[in-house]
Amino acid sequence: MIVFWTLTGLAAALAGLMVLTGARRAEGGVEPVAPTAAAELDELDRLKARGLLDEDAWAAARAEAGRRLIAEPAPQTPLVIGPRDRTIALGALVATAAAALGLYFVVGEPGLPDAPYERRIDEWASTPETLDAPRVAAVLSRAVKREPDNLTALSMLGAARFEAGDPIGAATAFRRVLTLQPNDATSWARLGESLVRAAEGEVQPDAEAAFARALELDPGQLGARFFLGDVALSRGEVARARELWTPLIAVLDLADPRRADLVARLDAAA
Repeated sequence: MIVFWTLTGLAAALAGLMVLTGARRAEGGVEPVAPTAAAELDELDRLKARGLLDEDAWAAARAEAGRRLIAEPAPQTPLVIGPRDRTIALGALVATAAAALGLYFVVGEPGLPDAPYERRIDEWASTPETLDAPRVAAVLSRAVKREPDNLTALSMLGAARFEAGDPIGAATAFRRVLTLQPNDATSWARLGESLVRAAEGEVQPDAEAAFARALELDPGQLGARFFLGDVALSRGEVARARELWTPLIAVLDLADPRRADLVARLDAAA
């Protein structure tokens, strides 16, 4: 805790130093203003009035200066920093740091040690029914570290990571399951789904191979049927898509909108 507050104080001091340094540089002087096209027009008028420019030369020069005037950016008022501005800036920094410290002492718990990550996992493991997917995945990750060949824990870890929005982690877990049990059709299908989500919905060759293996081991893997049928339809292989989707359509309820969508897609491609 002492280290934290030391670093916080140093950060506030550094911020104040940067603000004051910038203010001092801005006060140091104003860059000279280059002659503008408007001033050049006035000078041309004076030269013509004194007879130093004839009508044609004056008109040509004035036209050129006029074009530059149109293209010239609007003049900007230089920023001037006064002595009071530095005091106000420093005071604002000090007030902000004091307000943050006061808020911490009101709503925080000074002196409370941080709970080690392992202790938090112990607490989560004691109430698994109340956990969200990321915390379930954390509990299962530790269980898998302790028992790396536990197929049940690995499968549950893959599912938890998938639900937690970590498809790459889910794919890693399912690959570990398949290393230990290569003929698990469900894990092949889940691996394919994880790869599809990791590819933002695209069925890439590795995912297609995983679905094909799942269907080879178990024709009842309906998820694999859906994705393989989708790939076949995208390639114009309507007969293959119909072969893959017909068993899936058969098990879906007549009122299920997914059934109507599959049928409509097949009819449209026929």
